[in-house]
Amino acid sequence: MILLSNIQSTGPDAEEVSEEKTLSFVELLLSGGIAGQIIIVILAILLFAALYIYFERLFTIKRASKTDKNFMSQIKDHVSDGKIDSAKNKCHQENSPVARLTEKGISRIGSPLEDINTAIENAGRLEVYKLEKNVSILATIAGAAPMIGFLGTVIGMVLAFHELATSGGQAEMGLLAEGIYTAMTTTVCGLIVGVIAYIGYNHLVVKTDKIVHQMEATAVDFLDLLNEPS
Repeated sequence: MILLSNIQSTGPDAEEVSEEKTLSFVELLLSGGIAGQIIIVILAILLFAALYIYFERLFTIKRASKTDKNFMSQIKDHVSDGKIDSAKNKCHQENSPVARLTEKGISRIGSPLEDINTAIENAGRLEVYKLEKNVSILATIAGAAPMIGFLGTVIGMVLAFHELATSGGQAEMGLLAEGIYTAMTTTVCGLIVGVIAYIGYNHLVVKTDKIVHQMEATAVDFLDLLNEPS
């Protein structure tokens, strides 16, 4: 009978094989040297800025998108009855981009339709600018973070090969490999921050576009209201 399966290795060599080198993510980040740690700090700041801008804009856009479904019908009734002040008060109570756009048109009632349309368009551009405030920073972070992470990797690789050159080619491969994979962590972190910022930016753009379409529809309804025969 073959009993090879029951044989267990003993001695220091077996202990070395059984030991596995583990390294936590935090330890990996902190073991990258001064240059790597500086890059990680910069990426952490960019991540915090991206998350802050995303949630701040998201809540702002959600508040701006809340409009009474009967808003335009009530405005139509007030304008048809000649109650201009009541229509303006309704816009003040609503306090949304759509309401402010409508209020701008109401304040120009009596002027030529072309002037009213121009006033509404100018007010619309201002509202869109308010909604898109700081959103472009997310796009910048989405593009800059991976490049900053790659910069940290390049710096780490340069330092690793510099150590190999100064040692006359006799540097330990373990230390050299450790320096290389530590340097690669900055690229990983940069890509993570970039992906988060990119997804957040596109989500806000979609949300903003919905409000823009809502404002455009409101402007058309209001101009149609003024064109209706009295």
